[in-house]
Amino acid sequence: MTAADDDRARAAVAQLPVTFRPLVTRVVLITMGTLLLAVLSTLAVVMPYEGVSPWSTGDRVTLVVVGVLALALLALLSRPKAVADADGLTVVNLTVRRRLAWAEVLAVRLRPGDAWVHLDLADGTTLAVMGIQPGIARRQAIGDARLLRTLVEALGEARGDGIGERDAPR
Repeated sequence: MTAADDDRARAAVAQLPVTFRPLVTRVVLITMGTLLLAVLSTLAVVMPYEGVSPWSTGDRVTLVVVGVLALALLALLSRPKAVADADGLTVVNLTVRRRLAWAEVLAVRLRPGDAWVHLDLADGTTLAVMGIQPGIARRQAIGDARLLRTLVEALGEARGDGIGERDAPR
């Protein structure tokens, strides 16, 4: 490890705890879910009670329930994050939360075309980190992946070759 790498590692460790989350994606999903619920609730209120084809109370309730379910689904999709602290990394994906010690993470990978970061683990498996995704905010995702790689190198036992100039999407 060079002196520059050592300084970068110290700076990364000094930032702990760090939360990696696709903020723009989260804002878009929650905003769209809230707007959808508002529109469906408004429709449920303004549809006619009388006339040729009146809306029943059941129809109105169904419209609001669909809006609530849509908001819940979009909130679930906005859940992913990764939290790095001195003891390890907590990865929260859609429905699964996993706590990893730094020694368990061998490499951090984000190759061109990947939907999110992947961790190579000591048990031979790979774990997706949906909290770092280059979809809308590519530069932030690449920076977050590099920071996570630096933390893995500084705090873990193994040294991986994850994000390098050749692996980073252009």
